[in-house]
Amino acid sequence: MASSRWAAAAAHTAALATAALALVPGTAAAANAPQQRLEWGACSGLEAPEGTPMVCARLTVPLDRGAPAAQRGTAELALSRVPAREQRTGTLVVNPGGPGSPGRIWAARTAASLPDDLRDRYDVVGFDPRGTGASTPAVSCDPEFFQAPRPDTVPRTAADSATLTDRAAGYAAACSRSTGGDLLEHMSTADSADDIDAIRAALGAERVDYLGYSYGTLLGAVFATRHPDRVRRLVLDSVVHPGRPWYRANLRQSRSLDAAAQNFFAWTARHDDAYGLGDTAGETAAAYYGTRADLAEAPAEGAVGPTELENTYLTAAYSAATWPELARALSDHTRDGDTAGLTEVHRAYGDSAESDASYGAYLATQCTDARWPRDTRTWLDDGEKAHAEVPFQGWNNIWYNMPCAFWSAPGGTWPDVDGSGVSGALLVQAEDDGPTPVEGAFAMRERFPGGRLVLESGGVSHGVSLGGNPCVDGAVADYLRDGTLPPAGGRPDAADLVCPPSPEPAPAAESGDASGSRGPQAAPDLLRR
Repeated sequence: MASSRWAAAAAHTAALATAALALVPGTAAAANAPQQRLEWGACSGLEAPEGTPMVCARLTVPLDRGAPAAQRGTAELALSRVPAREQRTGTLVVNPGGPGSPGRIWAARTAASLPDDLRDRYDVVGFDPRGTGASTPAVSCDPEFFQAPRPDTVPRTAADSATLTDRAAGYAAACSRSTGGDLLEHMSTADSADDIDAIRAALGAERVDYLGYSYGTLLGAVFATRHPDRVRRLVLDSVVHPGRPWYRANLRQSRSLDAAAQNFFAWTARHDDAYGLGDTAGETAAAYYGTRADLAEAPAEGAVGPTELENTYLTAAYSAATWPELARALSDHTRDGDTAGLTEVHRAYGDSAESDASYGAYLATQCTDARWPRDTRTWLDDGEKAHAEVPFQGWNNIWYNMPCAFWSAPGGTWPDVDGSGVSGALLVQAEDDGPTPVEGAFAMRERFPGGRLVLESGGVSHGVSLGGNPCVDGAVADYLRDGTLPPAGGRPDAADLVCPPSPEPAPAAESGDASGSRGPQAAPDLLRR
């Protein structure tokens, strides 16, 4: 909870923010007069970084914009705002991805990571997308689904497969019962893209800038497609493939996640003097899979079984900053039989009952953004093939998404992405990103004729912008500052600007000693995008 001193500061900032909104120069506010007046006040339940005052508000939007006015229903979006320290010259809307991730805290995280001159001039706005976080109504399904240890994701028999399939079907049914069809039928990326335009209008801004990570790149691209005249500058970091609907995208992702895990295993091997798991990636991978087999026989503290291990070590494919503590926990168990580290990293990065809301919202968006196979045999065949080729997450990714085979709301048409209506865009991508493979960035650049691609050569973490890489951060700052983009490279198979990777983390000497940081996106809100 916020302290009384923070609440007083937030209230003071709210008064300044309201006054600033009323004094926006030009005609934009008048031309786009919001239907609602945003009442900015203290943010309940959010703790912003010190020196980053944040205020919050709520905005009512139609649940179903395609229905007659009397039948639309409504949703309330929870918004946050970090006002510019000096005269505001732009509004930067941020989204951390997901889908299903609440985004209000990202206004403060992003503002704290901006260069001083941009922090002085930007209002930074975050929001909990419809159905998530503090927005209402919110998706809820079945918190008991996450009770540990869960069944092993790798089925050994037909009965195992039937159990896991039934769990997926049961979770989909629970989402329908607990949430209801009105919200589940209107959780698509297109719905949220139109919500961004409603946020823009309520802010009184003619156009907004946008920074989206991961799934937030697809959301931003769809916003730019549907409302091109409302976009000023667009930064898309860790790019979702715009032409690859979710089922195919997840099969491809299982392979890139496996490759990303190999980067972790190789790093651990390079630090064999610290971890003692072997000096080759094969040896450290064997230690991981050996631990997985051990936990299938005897879960750590009766709770961390093989599925919990998989979901925890998925973090390694997202953020190199977590490698030291993950490697230390694996080493403690392999060398000494000590499971304390495994339970600690599971508490930090694994699933729990609190994951229900974000997982349900993830499914609510993915299951309705596109059509999914309804024949479970298709899923099982693809799972067997994926596991044989890429065992790190091959089966896990199948079961994670299989509720879409049973989803009550119908799958829709994959959203169109056409960036020809905006003047430019800056795409940022780590070359060895696991969750969003690099080819998605090249495919997205094709959809944005004025776009440029910045590639972190050899980069291994998901989310690069404002993370401390001077080359990447300089390109992002130049673009946000005055629209300057890197020169066009001229080749469809090459980036327009290639940056060196960020330094690798140092090994952790003791359990719990994590090293490194990746800026505002470092805290891995671990969903699949």
